Amino acid sequence: QVQLVESGGGLVQAGGSLRLSCVASGRAFTSYTMGWFRRSPGKEREFVAAISMSGGTIDYGDSVKDRFSISGDIAKNTVFLRMNSLKPEDTALYYCAAGYGLGYQRSSDYAYWGQGTQVTVSS
Repeated sequence: QVQLVESGGGLVQAGGSLRLSCVASGRAFTSYTMGWFRRSPGKEREFVAAISMSGGTIDYGDSVKDRFSISGDIAKNTVFLRMNSLKPEDTALYYCAAGYGLGYQRSSDYAYWGQGTQVTVSS
């Protein structure tokens, strides 16, 4: 069983930046693919970014490419999402997820989910 705890969300003005963190409990952190998803009211859950903690493969959703950056710290069992040039449409509840490398962009690729951290971008 893996527990994921996100932090770092908040209220920011358009054009600003935030860094989200996700700490994973348990061992074998390097065996996971770690992903970030988001959900806005009335919308489907959307893939944001993912990183393979073993091989370093990184993938981004089209709407965040060139603005967001995912990274991981194996020593701290933590994955980060750096969000720059934030837009009001980035407002959402952001979830961290852990999977076993089946894929990157589908919710079904992930076995464990955090509770989420709210990001609100004002115009």
